[in-house]
Amino acid sequence: MTPERDAQPAPPAAGMPALVDLPALLANAPHRLMFFAGASAVLVSMSWWACVLAGWRFGWTDMPQVPLPVPAGWAHSIMLAYGMLPMFMFGFLLTVFPRWMNQPALTRRDYVPVFAGVFGGYLICHVGLLGSRSVLIAGLALMLAGYLVGLFALGRVLLAHRGRDQHAVSAYAALITGFVGLSMFFAFVLGASPLLAMAAIELGLFGLLLPVYFTVCHRMIPFFSASMVRDYRVVRPRWSLPVMWLLLALHVGCTLSGAERWRWLADLPLCLFFAWHVFAWQPWKARRPGLLAVLHLAILWLPLAFVLYAWQSLALFVDGEPILGRIPAHILTIGFFGSMLVAMVTRVTHGHSGRPLQMSAIPWLTFAALQGVVVLRVYAEFARDSGAWLAIAACAWIVAFLPWVLRSIWITLTPRIDGNPG
Repeated sequence: MTPERDAQPAPPAAGMPALVDLPALLANAPHRLMFFAGASAVLVSMSWWACVLAGWRFGWTDMPQVPLPVPAGWAHSIMLAYGMLPMFMFGFLLTVFPRWMNQPALTRRDYVPVFAGVFGGYLICHVGLLGSRSVLIAGLALMLAGYLVGLFALGRVLLAHRGRDQHAVSAYAALITGFVGLSMFFAFVLGASPLLAMAAIELGLFGLLLPVYFTVCHRMIPFFSASMVRDYRVVRPRWSLPVMWLLLALHVGCTLSGAERWRWLADLPLCLFFAWHVFAWQPWKARRPGLLAVLHLAILWLPLAFVLYAWQSLALFVDGEPILGRIPAHILTIGFFGSMLVAMVTRVTHGHSGRPLQMSAIPWLTFAALQGVVVLRVYAEFARDSGAWLAIAACAWIVAFLPWVLRSIWITLTPRIDGNPG
């Protein structure tokens, strides 16, 4: 070995850097900033909601309540749909958009304001939810500004590629829908019709979250599978995303027009559509490694959610009786969104921090515990003391996610273990 080679410095240890260096380290890459924000929000959102549920059930009269005219349940839905989960989505998309379209990486000037707007506004909103409508308004305005900056940055990449990437176009359309939905809720808080708030909740779930999640799954699950499984057949039909958008638009249209009894016309095809993709992506070939298996396990919740949505709608169609309550929504949100969050963010975090592409103990623990949270939330819908079980399910979410959140935050606050930049 030559002296020059002997003299090369070793990669830096992945210990906690000096406090003064943390902002620069976080700003090294968009996924660092936004995954840090999202991981923090996983606990913030559900801690607030668990306190609200426990306050309702156990009569804590001094528990701060959401200021009227914003019902707590609506605030819970909005903060998850437009705050917590989109932070992870922005982190991923601000990182991969340039790679998908062979464009230069975005700079700090592009993505740091997204972090400041969306995460800063989200935190201010939660301060407002303790009793100040004006603070809530300020927080929502800042979140909208963060969305606008993100849309501008991603839009420039999309325009430079002339919109030729189908997955990028679909994800971008979902973010635009999210901006519209959040604007509708902002208008409601300013005094507009409550119908706008209900529309915002529907758009957040089926116009923002589900389209982004499935678009990313459509691109990345076959890609990850092919990179890890020998003789894997990639299935990624070009018709998938247009069909998804059409059926989701029908679902949302039926809900917003008051025609839930006809929503099965969208939900049954959506169930078959998602089930076909689950099967086409050959989960039986993806049992190892665990980091790949959890992606295929998480998406199993998606067709099940729409089986229940269809059943719910058909019951209304046949005898006009509502059934299942919020079970389909929580199968979708906790089961699919929550499980896929752990699976996909763990995969991306490991890949971008120089760690082995393996499912370590803490992500496995959180993933397994989250399946139990789904069961608890379903049981709470029918339990005799429903209020107590709803609070228990919310607390179980916090317990399930806590080790994963702490590990994720540690990774974002420390250098890559392989010494590479990023």
